[in-house]
Amino acid sequence: MPHCVILYTPNIEAKTDLDALCRKLADTMLTILDEAGKQVFPTGGTRVLAFPAAHYAVADGKGDYAFVYINVRMGPGRSAPVQKNAGDRLLAVVQEHFAPVFAQELIGITLQIDESPGQVYDAKHSTLHPLFNK
Repeated sequence: MPHCVILYTPNIEAKTDLDALCRKLADTMLTILDEAGKQVFPTGGTRVLAFPAAHYAVADGKGDYAFVYINVRMGPGRSAPVQKNAGDRLLAVVQEHFAPVFAQELIGITLQIDESPGQVYDAKHSTLHPLFNK
């Protein structure tokens, strides 16, 4: 279930390594634990995907402004402190990754974590979970 989806304006592709960002976020997600010491984001279900926006408008359009939107979905039942810790840890990764870009460019970044309670339909078919649930 834990998915991290990154949407970004393509004008940042030449300024940062988005593959590296995806890997850093995934690696960090795998180290986040709840109060009982259990992984918040199971290894076999952790996925980080990045997509450039085909069309976009940022701010007043008078500059080549960049924007990155990061949405993390987690299953229900995590405590507020665990959710905040996850957000703080992931934001720190994002801030470190984009520090060189912030030093030279006008860019906005939003990171949100959503919980997915009450799903109408939630099907999974994977050969990844058994690999990591030994």
